[in-house]
Amino acid sequence: MALQDAILVTLANGESSGYDLAKSFDVTVANYWTATAQQLYRELDKMAAEGLVSARVVEQERRPNKRVFALTEAGWTALREMTTRTPKPTAIRDELLVQVEAIDHGSEDTVRAAITAKRDASHEKLARYLRRRAAMLDGRDEAAYLRQARRLGPYLTLARGIAFEEENIAWCDWVLAVTDPGDGA
Repeated sequence: MALQDAILVTLANGESSGYDLAKSFDVTVANYWTATAQQLYRELDKMAAEGLVSARVVEQERRPNKRVFALTEAGWTALREMTTRTPKPTAIRDELLVQVEAIDHGSEDTVRAAITAKRDASHEKLARYLRRRAAMLDGRDEAAYLRQARRLGPYLTLARGIAFEEENIAWCDWVLAVTDPGDGA
């Protein structure tokens, strides 16, 4: 998967300025794909040159003009074709795991502090994801939502993000418990 594919999926929700796309990425797509605003703008320009998105300028009073992007027919075709490709296996590259692997040879206190920070960040992300899920469910239970939803993809990826952060928290708690110098281990 490329950043282009994640942008195509996001623009399937409707046209968006680059700024709004970056905000949307932080809220929705960030649980499975990260990108800086600069990377998004660079990719949007490339996609416009390739005819996958159209860009129109919206004039604004008291603010600079903004470009709003939308999928073209070629963009919709690329989005459909993307779903037919076999995804590459997920590769984990996690600096914290490298530090944990080396915990016996270095500063256990520093590694434990990093694990605590990771756990705290996962709690924050999980809270954001749970608020988003509550907004999506809008008072319905999950079964009712899944029967009535116009689109399942955003909910399914959100559920994966929730499970991921819950597992991060559980793993961090476990590592902190087994490396606690006061537990007699």
